[in-house]
Amino acid sequence: MTEHSIDSVRDGLKRKEFSAVEFTRRAIEFAERENPKTNAYLMLSPERALAAAGRVDEKIAAGEDPGPLGGVPVAVKDVILTKGIRTTCGSKLLANYIPPYDATAVERIEAAGGVIIGKTNCDEFAMGSSNENSAFGPVRNPVAPDRVPGGSSGGSAAVVAQGTAVVSLGSDTGGSIRQPASFCGIVGVTPTYGRVSRYGLVAFASSLDHIGPFARNVKDAATLLEVIAGRDPLDSTSAEAPVGNLAGAGTGDVRGMKLGVPVEYMKHATGETAELISQGIESFRRLGCEVREISLPATDYAIATYYIIATAEASSNLARYDGVRYTFRSAKSDTLAGMYQNTRDEGFGAEVKRRIMLGTYVLSHGYYDAYYLKAQKVRALIARDFTRAFGNVDAVIAPVSPFPAFRLGEKVDDPMAMYLSDIYTITGSLAGIPCMSVPCGNTSEGLPVGMQILCNHFDESKMFRLASAFERR
Repeated sequence: MTEHSIDSVRDGLKRKEFSAVEFTRRAIEFAERENPKTNAYLMLSPERALAAAGRVDEKIAAGEDPGPLGGVPVAVKDVILTKGIRTTCGSKLLANYIPPYDATAVERIEAAGGVIIGKTNCDEFAMGSSNENSAFGPVRNPVAPDRVPGGSSGGSAAVVAQGTAVVSLGSDTGGSIRQPASFCGIVGVTPTYGRVSRYGLVAFASSLDHIGPFARNVKDAATLLEVIAGRDPLDSTSAEAPVGNLAGAGTGDVRGMKLGVPVEYMKHATGETAELISQGIESFRRLGCEVREISLPATDYAIATYYIIATAEASSNLARYDGVRYTFRSAKSDTLAGMYQNTRDEGFGAEVKRRIMLGTYVLSHGYYDAYYLKAQKVRALIARDFTRAFGNVDAVIAPVSPFPAFRLGEKVDDPMAMYLSDIYTITGSLAGIPCMSVPCGNTSEGLPVGMQILCNHFDESKMFRLASAFERR
């Protein structure tokens, strides 16, 4: 199971080496056996998976194309709605919530022949950088079980790295796809904001949230993104921009492409991470790319800007969890106000409460202009930095994280240290541009390090072209 790609599954079905139902049964059995090592799946969905696999077999028997994901096991982060299958967001508040509809991305995966085999663990309401904030326990990194897989999409990264899914869906608000991909040694893609519908994605920070793919190779990530991307009338923020042949973009030549390396990023990178990123940059030079130093001067303000905007939007979005709707309600209350207070106190974890409090503060009377409005202005400066950079370079190359995967519990009591781990990823999120992490090598301890490729809005094909060339180097 750990060696399969989308192409190998489709080829196996075509040559009748196995049926989709047989392959799905094997995948579920393997996931059940391996999951205790990582706690990456919160639940498996064998009935739905086998039904989807049966439809694939029926299409093949009728001589029809089963679709670009025909028979491929796909895992879905547990903040993305799946009809009839629990969606908890890693929170006690939604421990028994069963959605009445599918997210658009999930619908498109199954329409393309994909087989949803389970929901993956994540930081509560996607708030975290280590996957230690889940109400259902932390996820362990399959590469190094004493370390975190990254967050908040740590479960989705871990199942792909572990081989219990061929590809998976995660969500990214400030780096929650790219950082886990880097820590687990796989490919993770944050598409342009609006490229993929957010319909059915439980909101954390609506102006920053993305759905994106994890895979073990660049082509699989491109294929999955191609399936889920495109305009959706159910999401007014989804874009009309044509998707194109993303999976085929990786065959292009990269000679002569101009790559920018931001001085603001590299000054924070140290040790083996910096060495591996420098080696990756040299690889691009050998591939014929022109590498030049650039400046993104607003980068130093990105952490503060992100944690003002994201927490403000989180405070608003999470107001709906009050004990009246959804699944958890405190039993200790005699009044309506008491029910609200006790439900939120008992249901939310410490990190979610921290962000709600920060967000409520920056939106409060007398502070909105001083914090939230100013942060939006700085966000525009960060986006302008990238716009100017892409006037001179085709892509920006940078680290994903200042360090490789850290040990479980190492930063859990130091929120500021945890927030600073997002220093390289949040700028791309604030600008809404496509970014991805590709494996760049391992440290002397065997810990993976990812390199980030960032491109202009809706220029995913160029990003995949560079990533594919780097992967084949």
